[in-house]
Amino acid sequence: MTQSVVTSPPSRVKGTFCFVDLAGFTALTEAQGDDDAADVATRFADMTRSSLGPGDRLVKTIGDAVFVMSPTAVSGIELVERLLMRTSSQPEFPSLRAGLHFGEAVERGHDVFGAAVNLAARVAAEAFAGEVICTEPIAEAAKEQDIAIVELGPVPLKNVRKSIELFSLALMVGDNATPLDPVCRAPVDRRSAAGRLRFGQVEYWFCSLTCAAAFASNPSWHASGTHSAHP
Repeated sequence: MTQSVVTSPPSRVKGTFCFVDLAGFTALTEAQGDDDAADVATRFADMTRSSLGPGDRLVKTIGDAVFVMSPTAVSGIELVERLLMRTSSQPEFPSLRAGLHFGEAVERGHDVFGAAVNLAARVAAEAFAGEVICTEPIAEAAKEQDIAIVELGPVPLKNVRKSIELFSLALMVGDNATPLDPVCRAPVDRRSAAGRLRFGQVEYWFCSLTCAAAFASNPSWHASGTHSAHP
């Protein structure tokens, strides 16, 4: 008699999926060698485990990256911020970049799969060093936490059929210094910043929309830092 094999249905899980990696890891490997690079990746994984809060989970490490998940959008933001703060306190530790998306996926064993997970990975690939990018559900949660965001607009992502609205979060990544508004030279709190613009490979933060508009009208001059007058 043939016995049928009963398999349990896959488990569905909902939460914030986060991919965080070490920016410039390939260059670090070439400069310092495989052993030192492996040590840095191991330290990164250890710091990730130390940053986990209630309900958070390190799903897996992927070379120089970690895939973590958190039960809510807010807890996901808090998890990434703790990790960024922890790594920024380490001398000469590489900058991080991160991508977050809230959604539902399939959990099998100790791993998680699905379109929402893939989307979070694609979002992370769009981030520059020292940047945290997210999708709209995370951005809405960030607004409720008074975290400033920058709308990046619809962005085409690899192997994603339609462009996705992305947002950059004003989280501190690898830099403890308070930024100065490049127009009026006033210190700017990232969480209450009126805006942020990228010029070249540098992020500039603004105390007001007036300063942001002035910068946008002549970014090369303001970025030079040779002026001091408020517009």
